[in-house]
Amino acid sequence: MTMDKLMTEAMAAAEFSYSPYSKFRVGAALLCKNGEVIRGTNVENRSFGLTVCAERNALGTALSRGITEFEALAVYAPDADYAVSPCGACRQVISEFVSADFPVSFQGAEGERVDSTMGDLFPHNALDELKE
Repeated sequence: MTMDKLMTEAMAAAEFSYSPYSKFRVGAALLCKNGEVIRGTNVENRSFGLTVCAERNALGTALSRGITEFEALAVYAPDADYAVSPCGACRQVISEFVSADFPVSFQGAEGERVDSTMGDLFPHNALDELKE
């Protein structure tokens, strides 16, 4: 699957966002090594600390289905006029399951897409040594 197609999946996921407070929709599409695409969207709560991001929802859905190997992630924020990268919490959680060369792309409504890697978004990941 191309990153363009994966981004289209993220765009579709954003339509299901539950964001009544911020009005800031986000969709994510996680490409699994088995070829399946798992979508996620942000789910807000009036207590903003309880909000769950689209990226973590997609990853949690995959993990709850026993899927643990991933190929790429696309994130789309239709209410932003610039490409919005995964937040720090999402970077931390994603890094638990992927390598530094894992592709991550993000895009806003203006259409400019940023293609990056987990290593670029989360450099100096010292916690990998704890898995040994």
